[in-house]
Amino acid sequence: MKTMFAAALAASTVILPAAAQAQALPEAKIAIVDSQRVGAECTACVTAAAQLKAQADAIAARESELATPLEASGQAIQAEINALNGAEPSAALQQRVQQFEASRRAATQEITGRRQTLQRNSAYVSQQFSAAYQPAVQTVMQARGAHIVMDEQQALMHSPAIDITADVMAEVNRRLTTIATTAPAPQQPAQQQTPPAGR
Repeated sequence: MKTMFAAALAASTVILPAAAQAQALPEAKIAIVDSQRVGAECTACVTAAAQLKAQADAIAARESELATPLEASGQAIQAEINALNGAEPSAALQQRVQQFEASRRAATQEITGRRQTLQRNSAYVSQQFSAAYQPAVQTVMQARGAHIVMDEQQALMHSPAIDITADVMAEVNRRLTTIATTAPAPQQPAQQQTPPAGR
């Protein structure tokens, strides 16, 4: 009985370390990357940001261009209405009010459409950057032998020795030479064709 127990114990001393060794994980090597810096400073990103800013400035200029005459017209109409002291406005004045409201709606619609286009363009830029950024990080991660890559925003503190931002920046610049700042037109929903009568 003692011999069987000793044999079992000896076998366990061989098997258990092997099982423990099979479950062991390699020492994790962590790298840090500043994604915000890469997104702001990569060559194509800087150019795209400047183009988006130009689009935003153009919208602001157009909004001011539309607002100035509307404001003057609205003030003039309001002054005439106030001068009536509650009396019924003339047909000509009513027509001017209707034209003013139509112009204001058209201006609002135009600026809203331009802003929506800018939002689509901005999202399109982000989409192109993400498509290059993720594989760039993976390439640098493998080249540097890292097991984990963390964003700098998530790290409380770290050693500069594990910062791979410069390498990722270079890889993004290699992959992403240009960024388009005009998004494709949104697809219109397909209209259902009405079947001919009698079918």
